[in-house]
Amino acid sequence: MYEILNKEVLAQGTVVLNEISAPRIAGKAKPGQFVILKANETGERVPLTMADSDPKRGTITIIYQVVGKSTHMFADMPVGASYQDVIGPLGKATHLEKVGRVACVGGGTGVAVLHPITRGMKEAGNEVIAIIGARNKDLLILEDKMRAASHVLKVCTDDGSYGHHGFVTDVLKGYLTGPEKVDLVVGIGPVPMMKFLTKLTKEYGVKTMVSLNPIMVDGTGMCGCCRVTVGGKTQFACVDGPEFDGHTVDFDELTQRLAAYREDEAKSWARYKEECACRTR
Repeated sequence: MYEILNKEVLAQGTVVLNEISAPRIAGKAKPGQFVILKANETGERVPLTMADSDPKRGTITIIYQVVGKSTHMFADMPVGASYQDVIGPLGKATHLEKVGRVACVGGGTGVAVLHPITRGMKEAGNEVIAIIGARNKDLLILEDKMRAASHVLKVCTDDGSYGHHGFVTDVLKGYLTGPEKVDLVVGIGPVPMMKFLTKLTKEYGVKTMVSLNPIMVDGTGMCGCCRVTVGGKTQFACVDGPEFDGHTVDFDELTQRLAAYREDEAKSWARYKEECACRTR
């Protein structure tokens, strides 16, 4: 069993951090890799990229947005409770090397995925510019950690409640059109954000890496649920990714596939709420 050692609510009760005891995973985990978690015997298998790992403590850290039945089940688990299953590390690790000037751009909970990559890029000797954003100030996460992991941090909010009033792509464009060359962009966040980010960087000919989050079941490439089209070819995010060349990803297809079970997800969440209500009556 994988015990929850620490739990924090990061943003308006909708984003939760769990530090989990998983010594064998922590000893192997690298930036960009993910785990699949299952709360109990009847729970859903949920893939989440690790926000951090500590081999000495034997822990991994996950950060998730509470949106449906499974993530609400996770959020209901207190410190001291245990996940039944945590499988990993899965996926290919981020290729970290010195390339020059790197812009690491994250939106929403994508900042959690971006954090270890940003830190790794800095440790590899790159000049790292981090640009993070959220809908408003209260939804921003990991600002202090991202500042420590980069040389420069820019913060954006859609409503202007904090930092730059606008999107992360607005700030990124300023760097792409500036006097100093950007050698690589890493973009992680909601699919629409990644889609428009890659459209922008393609215009300026800057290599761009994104991390994809398609529907996934087994995490080993056997089920085919996580298939994405990259460069006109079918790839499996669990074994070929989750990171891909953003300029070659079919984001429209990815968006369509992510919405395939939206109605079933809503029904499952409604049943879970009713079950919880019945237990407290």
